[in-house]
Amino acid sequence: MKKLVVLCAACGVGKSTIAEVLSESNILDNYVCIDSDKVDINWWDYAGTENEAKFSDDCLAEAVRRSNDKNLFFSTCMNPYDYYGVVSIPQNITSTFFIGMTCSDEEITRRLKARPEERMCGSDEFIAGQIQYNAWFKKNAGKFQFYIDNTNRTVDETVEEIVRFIKSIE
Repeated sequence: MKKLVVLCAACGVGKSTIAEVLSESNILDNYVCIDSDKVDINWWDYAGTENEAKFSDDCLAEAVRRSNDKNLFFSTCMNPYDYYGVVSIPQNITSTFFIGMTCSDEEITRRLKARPEERMCGSDEFIAGQIQYNAWFKKNAGKFQFYIDNTNRTVDETVEEIVRFIKSIE
């Protein structure tokens, strides 16, 4: 039985960066840190199909499988509402904690415009959707077990705060 800590945010907020730093540092030695972008399941294979909702199920199931017997730190765009209302939660997950993360709209725009074209994240329409989703996280900040706005924090400062939270739930 394992804990699941979900770092959730809009695209461009820094989820992948945080997961990468945590994974490389091994500071959370009893967790496997996995980003949804690294489970080798492509969102664009689901987008606009009748199986669109299954994307989160498949990503979470693969991340849980890869975590073996360790707890899972999972960074994803999935929010708590979808997790509890839509996603099939693997049975070996016994407790789930959500970290909501945001940054400024300007920072999201800058980061998404800088991504490689093949990621299909640089259009004004896509960015507007992520800024709207980011606003949802800000509006619902009090509903997360932990919330952080990383606009004026370094990656290391953000990681330190997240690690402090995770250690507090152990």
